[in-house]
Amino acid sequence: MQGWTAMIATEKKIEYLNQLLQVGFDTLDFGSFVSPKAIPQMADTREVLSELNTDTSETQLLAIVANKRGALDAASFSKIDFLGFPFSVSPTFQMKNTNSTIEDSFELLKEINDISKDSNKQLVVYLSMGFGNPYGDLFSEQLVIDWGQKIADLGVGIISIADTVGMATPDQVSSISAGLIKAVPQAEIGVHLHSTPQVWKEKLAAAYGAGVRRFDGALKGIGGCPMSGNELVGNMNTEWMIDYFEELGSLKPLNKSALAQSLNLANQIFI
Repeated sequence: MQGWTAMIATEKKIEYLNQLLQVGFDTLDFGSFVSPKAIPQMADTREVLSELNTDTSETQLLAIVANKRGALDAASFSKIDFLGFPFSVSPTFQMKNTNSTIEDSFELLKEINDISKDSNKQLVVYLSMGFGNPYGDLFSEQLVIDWGQKIADLGVGIISIADTVGMATPDQVSSISAGLIKAVPQAEIGVHLHSTPQVWKEKLAAAYGAGVRRFDGALKGIGGCPMSGNELVGNMNTEWMIDYFEELGSLKPLNKSALAQSLNLANQIFI
């Protein structure tokens, strides 16, 4: 939702997210505790959270945070299970996304990690621009692995490599995912892929073949990062992923009726 330019009514967000909670996904990224000036669409996250029916769902909630204040706010809610923090290996994007340098962001990450532990939340760190960047910043597979090791050494248990602007090739997805999994066996490695319809299956296959078992997606492939400064490339389409992993026999059963109703609501919201 964060990259959707038309404001979505709070009641529509609540209806949609409550429906998604019934599908059977492991985790639902429901909102962001960020500045409403930066991301106006997320200004009602607290109100939305108060109306989510988590008692009837096994799906856990994740909230994105970008600074200490947001982390403290999110950590104060018992409904929230995960805090998500975007950490970019691209200096330009880190400045665009959180208005700080990589070095300062790593110090902030340490604080947010402590907040997560103190509040019994799990921290998910997204390695933004984890497959390259459009700014000309230095990039290499080793750079991603080095930062992944530093983050895992803090005790962060989940690291998700983010293809923020959809520029990753399948070979990159395979090599970087496998490299990070080997380098930090103590952490769960996921991928947050963005993709055009032409290469989505190849990217999924590459990540899965490398050993990744945590995948992010969005219904209809909606979304993208509004802070990237580039034309948005949508998130990985959840329906595509469901079909793909069901064919592999590696997906737990989902509530297909709830999924169909969620898709119907998505068609009403994202038009």
